[in-house]
Amino acid sequence: MKMQQLKPVLWMSLITISMGGLFGCQQQEQPQAQTVVEQKQDTIPLIQAKTVAVEGARTLSCEKEGCTRFDLQTIQSNVAWIDDYFLERLKRAEPVAFKVQQTKATEDEVNSVEQRSMTVSLVGQRYDLATFVIKTYNFKTGAEHGLYHTEYVNLDLNKQKRIALEDILQKGSEQKLLDTLYDSNLVWLNARGINKEQLKLSDNFYFGANGLVLVYPLYELADYTMGMPELKISYTDLAKLIKPEYLTGLVATTP
Repeated sequence: MKMQQLKPVLWMSLITISMGGLFGCQQQEQPQAQTVVEQKQDTIPLIQAKTVAVEGARTLSCEKEGCTRFDLQTIQSNVAWIDDYFLERLKRAEPVAFKVQQTKATEDEVNSVEQRSMTVSLVGQRYDLATFVIKTYNFKTGAEHGLYHTEYVNLDLNKQKRIALEDILQKGSEQKLLDTLYDSNLVWLNARGINKEQLKLSDNFYFGANGLVLVYPLYELADYTMGMPELKISYTDLAKLIKPEYLTGLVATTP
């Protein structure tokens, strides 16, 4: 597979505040706020990353039961701990691709071939929050169709850890977020017969252009033809639900 250079993205849009009669005060405060942002930027690495084939992973593994073709691609960046994180993720997900093969079976000697692929790529970076995506695809011989999954991984560059949904929420705001999620996507959910009691929060999420996007697995909210549903909440509705540091630089707009 041809490797594709992914350009680093830094989301630097700032929330514009209009204060009418306090415009003079705003002019005095703006340089200080700008200085804080600039200082924060200086301490955070601007991620430069590309997607590359995983070294040391086999592309074909054959046992008597069948063969598996692997296509594993990970991130190669200027931040070592990020590279290590995703390489370990791939090794845990596909251990067979990294172990020494004991049998001598070949693809011609077995009746079935399974295809498994995992690809990691950089989505974007906003200050100390970097978002990556892991796309997986599995297909078995004789299956009606393959199964795929898209997982978004949000990394805190300061804490050097993955951020879960609960990490970005204000304390005690889970139910309010769920209610807002349902109300914001009411038409789509009603069309599929999903009531509020059936809807759950997803820990698979990313910050979109106009709001927080929660991503759901195949079959959870709709049939296969609908793919992986994405439910969105506008940043305007998130103002009191998300911790302020995770809304920095996001323009509060409606979908």
